[in-house]
Amino acid sequence: MGGGTGLSVMLRGLKEKPLDITAIVTVADDGGSSGILRSELQMPPPGDIRNVLTAMADVEPLMAEIMRYRFSNGGEGLAGHSLGNLILAALTDISGDFVTAVRELSRLFAVRGRVLPAAGEAVVLHAEMADGTIITGESKIPEAGGVIKRVFLEPADVEPLPEALEAIQKADAILLGPGSLYTSILPNLLVPKLAEAVVSSNAIKIFVCNVMTQPGETDNYTVSDHLQAVYDHIGLHLFDYVIVNDGEIPEQVQSKYAEKGARPVVLDQEALDGNGYKVIADKLVLFRTYLRHDTDKLSHHIYQLVQDWISRLPHRE
Repeated sequence: MGGGTGLSVMLRGLKEKPLDITAIVTVADDGGSSGILRSELQMPPPGDIRNVLTAMADVEPLMAEIMRYRFSNGGEGLAGHSLGNLILAALTDISGDFVTAVRELSRLFAVRGRVLPAAGEAVVLHAEMADGTIITGESKIPEAGGVIKRVFLEPADVEPLPEALEAIQKADAILLGPGSLYTSILPNLLVPKLAEAVVSSNAIKIFVCNVMTQPGETDNYTVSDHLQAVYDHIGLHLFDYVIVNDGEIPEQVQSKYAEKGARPVVLDQEALDGNGYKVIADKLVLFRTYLRHDTDKLSHHIYQLVQDWISRLPHRE
């Protein structure tokens, strides 16, 4: 469960494992191409869904590149739009339903598993800041520059997609993260029935922590601060395992991120131990243009945890 960028990075590695994967993706995005299509066509935002579909697709690299292609020219029309977003918008218009559009594109792209929006309608994400200010809109929250106290959805009683609810209820493992804590991860848990299903599930629950803090969202957060934010929103310590990076990030890379206000997320082991979390720590970062999780290592750890968990379950037909 998560948003588009962080979740898609993890899924590129995880889809190579012999697992039956369902990706549940937030529908709170309101920025860029997604925000325009959401506003003008009255549809859920397609961007995060498109990212995850592309990550899980079994297609030629060129087709994945086409889905990610963003028009740089086009005046006030095409400029800024992702081709993949426009394809999802077209399929929504043809089928009359966003969920059907996602299902059909998944079939066309031979997606390994399922990609589901958390809800069948777009939601508006609000943040209450520490000073009492209310910020409206997922894309506006990190830009506010304050300390986030809590986030909440409108409508608060949004109904989850039934298939998403069923997937959680049947899951052997539930993963949240990596991704933007307040604007990609928590919005899924703010859908009431989804949160209830996650809480009541006997599946192993794993949190994949971000490598770097996110300016405007998690400034100076440690690993335990991320988990405390989840606790503050749902009222309990949800996760059995936390997967974190403990590999050193080169100084020149840190400097590049520090210019934008991002810093490595500190692993505060004692605080995690005190709350009963089991920690899987490894060197999990790769740096090319950006810092990203090492998908091979990350998927290996997840697969081992899931296999160990399943081996301890009573035999099921």
